[in-house]
Amino acid sequence: MRYQSINPELFEYNRKNLAKLMKPKSVAVLQPADQYPRNGDQYFTYRQQSDLFYLTGIEQEKTVLMLAPGFSNERFREALFILKPDTKLETWEGHKLTKKEASEISGIKNVFWLEDFEATLREVLLDSDNFYLNVNEYVKFFSEVPERNHRLALKFKEKYPIHNYERLAPLLKQLRQIKSEPEIDLIRHACKITNKAFHKVMKTIKPGMKEYEVEAEIIGEFIRNGANGHGYDPIVASGGSACMLHYVDNDKTCKDGDLVLMDFGAEYANYTADMSRTIPVNGKFTPRQKACYNAVLDVFKQAREMLVPGNTIDKVNKAVALMLEKKMISLGLFTAEEVVKQDGENPLYFNYYMHGVSHPLGLDVHDVGSKYEPFKAGMVVTCEPGLYIKEENLGIRIENDILITDDGPVDLMIDIPIETDEIEAAMRHA
Repeated sequence: MRYQSINPELFEYNRKNLAKLMKPKSVAVLQPADQYPRNGDQYFTYRQQSDLFYLTGIEQEKTVLMLAPGFSNERFREALFILKPDTKLETWEGHKLTKKEASEISGIKNVFWLEDFEATLREVLLDSDNFYLNVNEYVKFFSEVPERNHRLALKFKEKYPIHNYERLAPLLKQLRQIKSEPEIDLIRHACKITNKAFHKVMKTIKPGMKEYEVEAEIIGEFIRNGANGHGYDPIVASGGSACMLHYVDNDKTCKDGDLVLMDFGAEYANYTADMSRTIPVNGKFTPRQKACYNAVLDVFKQAREMLVPGNTIDKVNKAVALMLEKKMISLGLFTAEEVVKQDGENPLYFNYYMHGVSHPLGLDVHDVGSKYEPFKAGMVVTCEPGLYIKEENLGIRIENDILITDDGPVDLMIDIPIETDEIEAAMRHA
């Protein structure tokens, strides 16, 4: 692995907290991510399923975790199942974990070979009342390809039809929303690497560069600093491309006089940063660009202060929409009179701002959580207002990652240039 070893106490702490939430006489099974075929005989680069990593720290494919906190045999209260090392396989694919190594990473004393899983599960399950299964419950995500946890949940329900089944996702959501200090440190490190990549871009970007050349500077800095890579597909959108929210082609030319909107974040130890910045390709904002940028920046600063315990993403979204509406009036995009007469179901601001201002962040870029759930200390969320004016080929988004605390919001990207004069100065000294 590229990152520094994580103290197994983090994973022990996470498992202990999950065990407290499980009903008596229960067993939970967590499956790994699939190895997804890419083409021919190739797989996509493997990335562990987030919940399994959260509870074990194990990156290796085909790893299964079984938790049965109250089971009579202590050996099976926490049991990890891993691939049995094979010399021939290792010749082609590299080292596979030994039981000792898996135990040192996860803090789980009882590690078994994967081939022992079915028999062990049966022994534990037949003496348990509840069977916790884990499926992806992210509200906006519907994959045509069912992931491994989902497929095996159906298999288990068929094989053990009269057990009482419970959902593991709500328990993990409750736990994963509140980041512990070690997790916050990992997110901070991801933000630090992201900052380095942004500075690299400001030093190298110039008119005539392709967007993918900018992307190359970003990934180069990520790899150089020990990141896994991108936490999500990076957006490098110059000119009018910035008005497409999830533009990832990154194949246009960065033209003199245009702004380029970049949305990227380093993933470090599977924890991701998420940053958006909008900078002038030639290093100098025009008066109009600066006016639009500062309007978004002002809303960003106001919205950031709203990220406090007790508030919700939904409430912040509504407040930010009204803030941006006023900014749009001041920028001449429509008038106050037109707002009075607008269709309430299709507000005018939606033509220039059409996304939410915040989402949870952690092991997933859109981490577990709900926009209706009150903020609590320890949550990490983004703050990302935007403005998109298609007729002017201009899109602006500003985004930082914010830790919610009882003493007010803590901006984890406070050191990353955000003011127009900071950006121009950094680009001028390139």
